[in-house]
Amino acid sequence: MADIIKLLPDHVANQIAAGEVVQRPSSVVKELLENAIDAGASSIKLIVKDGGKALIQVVDDGIGMSETDARLSFERHATSKISSAEDLFNLRTKGFRGEALASIAAIAHVDLQTRTAKSETGTHIKIEGSKVVSQEVAVTPKGSSIAVKNLFFNIPARRNFLKSNQVELRHITDEFQRVALVHPSVAFKYYNNGSELFNLPSESFRQRIVHVFGNRINERLVPVEEETEVIKISGFISKPEFAKKSRGEQFFFANGRFIRSPYLHHAIVAAFEGLIKPDVHPGYFLNLEVDPSSIDINIHPTKTEVKFDDENTLYAILRSTVKHSLGQFSVAPVLDFERDRNLDTPYAYQQKEAVLPKVAVDTNFNPFAEEAQTVSKQTTAYKKQSVKGWEDLYGAISPDNFSSVEFESEGNVPEIFESQDDISQGQQITFQLKRKYVITTIKSGMVVIDQSRAHQRILFEKFLQDITVKEAVSQQLLFPMELNFTTKEVALLSNIKDSLSSLGFVLAISKESVKVTGIPSIMSESGIGTVLEELLRDFSEGYENGGFSQAELMAKTLSKSLAIKTGQLLAQDSQIALVNDLFGCKEPNLSPFQKKIFITLSGDEIDKKFN
Repeated sequence: MADIIKLLPDHVANQIAAGEVVQRPSSVVKELLENAIDAGASSIKLIVKDGGKALIQVVDDGIGMSETDARLSFERHATSKISSAEDLFNLRTKGFRGEALASIAAIAHVDLQTRTAKSETGTHIKIEGSKVVSQEVAVTPKGSSIAVKNLFFNIPARRNFLKSNQVELRHITDEFQRVALVHPSVAFKYYNNGSELFNLPSESFRQRIVHVFGNRINERLVPVEEETEVIKISGFISKPEFAKKSRGEQFFFANGRFIRSPYLHHAIVAAFEGLIKPDVHPGYFLNLEVDPSSIDINIHPTKTEVKFDDENTLYAILRSTVKHSLGQFSVAPVLDFERDRNLDTPYAYQQKEAVLPKVAVDTNFNPFAEEAQTVSKQTTAYKKQSVKGWEDLYGAISPDNFSSVEFESEGNVPEIFESQDDISQGQQITFQLKRKYVITTIKSGMVVIDQSRAHQRILFEKFLQDITVKEAVSQQLLFPMELNFTTKEVALLSNIKDSLSSLGFVLAISKESVKVTGIPSIMSESGIGTVLEELLRDFSEGYENGGFSQAELMAKTLSKSLAIKTGQLLAQDSQIALVNDLFGCKEPNLSPFQKKIFITLSGDEIDKKFN
């Protein structure tokens, strides 16, 4: 039998390795930014075009590379970070396997320009699909500039799996924020299609958080600081009242590297127990420093999942540290049964001394003097005015006039069960059960309707029609409302602004805030912020993977936010209108989230219950 096992060519092996390292444009951004950090850069610039599909360029002022290093950096498993297997358990750098640049060069057009501080000239290398097209001497600034163009140009199947430019840009922004947050001493600039998204100077950790997520987050931060023999914890947590339904503002950094750890996340949630609702999540920005030999970061290609030697101890320390910070800064509630808030000294009077009351007495006053007696007589000489003639007020009324007066009757008291007259006239009878279901009769029996799901279906079809026809009614606000959002959220709102306008929203979007001057007529002014936050959360959490269009996703979110909730009492007219509107929909059986809206009980099924 002939031999059938053979070695793969290098360019094929590189493409296979690229499947682990490069999943989408954000993976390239992560690798290039971490390489710039490892190079000791103090200033990094990220340039992106078309969601990273056309161009991803990272420019840094690090140590740069020599001509030989520049060429070797694109070879597989070529690295300057480790020299033996033991070094894998004492890592203090971002990259170490030497696979990133080789994998990227296998599936894209790469253009590298680099120069060291000691060299007068640098090196310019062009690579296309692992093949070196040119290498020449070039005049370039100190540091490195690497441009990745036409990602997945030679693997069309992988390129077709990429999402829209807006979705890929959001993933790139997420990776940028993770690297920028954990390195506040490094200045970052981020450009997309020629426009500046972030310009972050070298600053403190708290300032970096504020510049990334907006000024509104500054008042929400509570410092966390703890140092033990096992771990050093520093950073910030959000106050309990600012907990969100989304998980956006949750960051763990272990030894300067962003990680995901459901186990440690549970420790944070346990520390907030009793302070937040079960369906919301606290925000945190925590730096964890442990002995590099006690952590394994090489268990996953993306290096975001790690393994700690003693997770149970870290869990206990982290939980107690967060609890201590909440209590130290008076964030946790204190039980004091003797304290009365009404007796608290106002802030403006806390530093003032008490003033003794004074009584002014007229020492010259003589109660037996003639003038005093005259005043006393005038005071007691008050007399009632005459009430003569009060009978004339009722003179026009005589007992005979009462014969034409009609008294309001008590009216007909509605019966619990429908009468035969109602049935013959076809009048619709409905009633509410447990403030959750609306029950109505049909010819064959009865229908039990989930009021919340029914209203979601009604609003969903209405919003879809408004987006398509663009004839929604807008309610103008007397006082415009200004809401603050992060740069990422503002960019997302800009992308869906046209669809929001079709629904009746009137928005003026600036760099970090949104001014709302008009809302849909069915929405209350108090719910604007909540609706927009839920809309941004659904778009940012990747609902696009469900294959929904932008209009469908927006209609789903708004219908869920604005629909009547379980526990809401409905008047009789509202119940009838809900039933009629539901069965006027194109799809009355299922809610927008594919859940059953109503069930029917026939007369035979009811009869069987009594057998």
